[in-house]
Order: sequence, then C-alpha cells, then structure tokens
Amino acid sequence: MNRFPSLEEKTIVIVGAGGRIGREITTAVLTAGAQVVAIDCNDDALSGLSNFSGGGAGRLLPVKADITNVASIEQMLSLANDRFGIVNGAVNAAYPRNSNYGRPFFEVEFADFSENLSLHLGGYFLFMQQCAKYAISTRSNFSLVNLSSIYGVMAPRFEVYEEASFTMPVEYAAIKSAIIHLTKYASAYAGEYFRANCVSPGGILAGQDDSFLQRYNSHCMRKGMLSANDVAGSIVFLLSDISEFITGQNIVVDDGFSL
Repeated sequence: MNRFPSLEEKTIVIVGAGGRIGREITTAVLTAGAQVVAIDCNDDALSGLSNFSGGGAGRLLPVKADITNVASIEQMLSLANDRFGIVNGAVNAAYPRNSNYGRPFFEVEFADFSENLSLHLGGYFLFMQQCAKYAISTRSNFSLVNLSSIYGVMAPRFEVYEEASFTMPVEYAAIKSAIIHLTKYASAYAGEYFRANCVSPGGILAGQDDSFLQRYNSHCMRKGMLSANDVAGSIVFLLSDISEFITGQNIVVDDGFSL
C-alpha cells in the first residue's frame, strides 16, 4: 500500500539524488507516481541512480548538474521540461562542501568558512532563484522543498559529541539556519506561482557508534536517530496538492530531539 500522497502527472527535480537522504526521497517520489529528474554532481552517484530499483521504470532521468552554476541549473530545468513536460516541483538535498569542512570551531579558517557558505548556502540561493524564475515564466504552481536541519533551529547539543571522532560543524549551523530564512524570503518575494518550504531532519543513521547513538537517543521520544526514509513522507506531502496553501514554512522531523 502506498503511504504517500499522490504525485501522479507531476514532474519533480531532485538535487542531491545520489546521497543517503536523496536516494530515499527519489524512491518516495517515484512511489508516489511522479516523473523524476534525479540530479547529482557525482558520477558514481549518478551511475547508481541509472540502475535504480525504486519502481519508476521510464519515469526516472538521471542528470549530472551543479547547483552553484546558473547555466547548469537552467539546463537541468530545460532537460526536465523537454523530457517530461512542465516541472511542478523540486527538492534540494544537495550537500556541497570543501575538503576542510567539519573541523572543530577553533580550527576553522575564514577562507574555508566562506567557501563552504558560498558552495552550500550560495548553491541553495541560486537554485531557489532559478526555480522561482521558471515557475513565474511557466505559471506552473511550483513547489520547492529545501533540506535544512534541526541545527538550523536550535543550538547544538555539544555533549552528544564529547566522545565522538566528529563534531557539529559551525558552517553547517550557519548554513542550515540561513536556508530556513532564505526559503521564507523567496516564498514572500516570488508570488503566487512559486512556493518554497523546508524540512529539517534530526540526525540520520550513518554507521555511528553505539555510544554516540545512546547519547543522541537519550534526547528523543520513541525511535531515536532516524533512517533517511523517515524524512521522505513530509517531503512528498509538501510537493503534493494537499499542501498547496503551505508556503515559507519549516517542518521539523526529529522524534522530539529539539524539544
């Protein structure tokens, strides 16, 4: 039984489709009946999408593109339009960053901080801008869903990371909080044919060690750290017609971690 709202006869562009969350979103959107243009900048990720087993034979087009480049975004929207018709929505699950991303706060260099904001936040801005232009030009009632994070709405729980080999990057917090407000800005500015919303997931399972998971899960209600597919339902909802009057909002999906 399909647990998602219907996206039949809709064409959806998914950016970052080859990532951990992006693949689950792609599966969900295909399952809901949409035609999907799956975007990634990574050749290996695209290769995996070419053999996708999400039940969308003939409705999936993998395309290599870069959200930090205007021409690349214009081309992906044009390809989607040519292949499947008017684009009705998009999901941005991209996670662009440089090789120094994720260092502890006092070790972050200004140049790296600036570059990561330019790549990630700048890429989200550019994609929002071009999607809004497309929506207005085609009058397509376009729905864009951006991926933010619980750490866009709350300060990190640094105690969760005390014994971990990784931290909560300062760039991530700055970027994800800005994406939420930029989404509101674009929704207010672009008018009736374009709406944008955010989904802010909590932590996603990715092979973290048991001690980290225990510390994280102690702040949650039922499941604890989520699987990538736990986020997909809220995204399909925001892409669907049953959410047509929801715009500029942020839905937190975190099993209570941020409470």
